[in-house]
This record gives sequence, C-alpha cells and structure tokens, in this order.
Amino acid sequence: MSSNRSTAYCVLVLVSLLLLIGRGSSHEESGEWSCEPDPEARVQAEFRPAIVTVDGRGDDWKDVDGFEFSLLPALDPDQENEYKGGKMTVKALHDGHSVYFLLQVPGDYAYSKGENGKCPSVALMFQVGEEASYHNMGGCKESPDTCSNKTCKGHEVDIMHFSIGKAIPGRLYGGNPVDNREGNGGDRFGHLVDIYAWNPHCRYLDGISPSGNDSSAQNNWNGAWWHDSLKVQSGYVEADSPYTTSGQKGAYYFEFSRALRTMDRLQQDTQFTIGQTSKIAVAFWYPIDGNPWHGSGHYSVSCDWLPFEITPGSSAKLEKGSSRSSWGGASALSLVLSVIAFCTSAFVGYWVSKNKSVSFTPMEMGRL
Repeated sequence: MSSNRSTAYCVLVLVSLLLLIGRGSSHEESGEWSCEPDPEARVQAEFRPAIVTVDGRGDDWKDVDGFEFSLLPALDPDQENEYKGGKMTVKALHDGHSVYFLLQVPGDYAYSKGENGKCPSVALMFQVGEEASYHNMGGCKESPDTCSNKTCKGHEVDIMHFSIGKAIPGRLYGGNPVDNREGNGGDRFGHLVDIYAWNPHCRYLDGISPSGNDSSAQNNWNGAWWHDSLKVQSGYVEADSPYTTSGQKGAYYFEFSRALRTMDRLQQDTQFTIGQTSKIAVAFWYPIDGNPWHGSGHYSVSCDWLPFEITPGSSAKLEKGSSRSSWGGASALSLVLSVIAFCTSAFVGYWVSKNKSVSFTPMEMGRL
C-alpha cells in the first residue's frame, strides 16, 4: 500500500517537473534585450504586526501603503503591450517573524476548474545568488543537461508560483504536512509551489535537483486568493466551482506569507533580514479573451529587479508613540499615588497629635 502511494507520488512529482520544464522551453525571446527600469520603483515592507489574516481578502490591508506598477510583457516590455486591465498594486509588511504580501490586480473574473492556463496566476521571484540576474531567471548559461548547483553556482533565484486552477477562493494553500514530509516545495492541493531556478530551462521544486533529491527541503509559503465578485463570506467548497459567473468586473487579490528566515541549507530560499534590502520581481498571467496563457507569456511589474526593503522604521515610530503614551500613564499614576501618600501622612500626623495626651491604661488579666 505505502509502495503504491510512493510510486504515485513520484509520478506526480515527475509530471509537475515536466510541466515546469515544458513551460520553460517556450521561454524564447525575439530581438535584443533592452530594459529601462524606473529608478524610483521599489517595494517596502514596514513593521505592522497583527493586522492581516492570510485569507485572500484585502480589507485588512486598507491602511497599508501600496506601490502601483504597470504590467508589461516580461519578454518585450513595451508600453504599447501593457496589460489592458489596469495596474497592479503591491503591498508588503512584516511582523518581525514573517513577511506578508498582497497583490491586487484588476481583471474580469475568469476561472476554469483544473485548468491553470485559463485562470489568473502570479509569481514572486527573489535574488538568492549574488550573480543571479532578473533577466533569464538567474541568467545561468548552462543547458538543462549541464546546469547544476556547481555549474550555475551564484545564479540561484527563489520563486513562489501560485496557479489557482485547483485552489478554492479564501482557502489556504502552499506548505502542507503531506508535501513537506516528502521533502520538497510542492503543493498537490492548490499548486502554490516553492521553486528555485538558475535559468528558465533549469527550474525545480525545492529539494529536487538534477543530481538527486534532498529530503530536508520544504514549501515555506502560504497563500490564498479572492475576487471582488465573490459574495459568499462564510467560505466556499470545491463543489461551488466556478464560485461566481465568468466575466464579472472587479479585481483579483493574492495574499501570501513566509517566515523571514527558513531552514534552507541548499541555496534555494532567499533569506530576509530586517533593515536590509533584497531584490524582488512580480509576475502575472491572465487568460486574454479566454485563451490559456503560456509560461513565458506573463506580465511583470518591472523589466529588472526591484529593491525590496524590510524596514524597522515603523517600529521606531510605534516605540516613540508608545513611550509617550506609557510616560503619560505612569506620570498620572505617580501623581495619584503621591496625593494618596500625602493625604495619608497628614491624617496620621493629625491623629497622633490629637491623641498624644491620652494615657495608656493596661488591661488587667482576669483570674483563670
């Protein structure tokens, strides 16, 4: 029985890898690459603890500043080919332990159960290796037959990819006990996967590599999705698919979280540090006119890495504000206690002076 389950799982992993590599093989460019990124564009995560719940809804992010980006084709970032639905808003924050993201992008509702290509999809990519470029997903020049952690060392990028064809809106996906127990970055339930890459043709689930698998890896991401046209707040189940009518106006929301630091020892996860800046890219796929998207047909918020800063700045403001508040409270309490002590002292002094002439009369012990 366990042998059959293991065999089935291996087949599932191989199929996932073939799909990933197959999509990567279509990553071909036309013409010479050129890029003029906005020097002012950036993403910043402030310290804002205990204000969001990862459920796909954006209501609890209303007081968090966002960064608005045009979505241009990743392989041909020409303004003429901008995503017609509108701009993507990227929000981020951290609570000292985990980092959180919200991606909000306008788009008519499109959902086809089990068909990822006919549903919107998003990805976050981070630089891991110091030589990893945004262009060509790490930029290692090796082929799938020769890429490895030795030949492509320094070109590692960390990717979180969420395809919602199997994911119920409002439900949590990503790292789960079943796949993490197997030691890889997969997600058999909702396809919110944890991947690393050296180039578009050399992409693998965390823990899986050309030279062999490592059972210490896991999927460190969690996430959920939502759309404005969805009205059932109490929660959907799979039988409710497609959850609402296709073509309704609104915006998609993709919400994610991950620990700032992971237990990765394979150079497959980026490690975030408060007060430091790393590099991020954000991608979006959408089935235009009902046609399924393909792997390289995605939009991006920038044609190069964006600075991503995890700042302690807001915590300083909170500490400053809280210190003023606590000082005021302590001062008021101290004043009250001082008044009470003064009144008590005055009363005791008055009572002693009033009764100092009264003689002491010892009590006589009666006979037993």
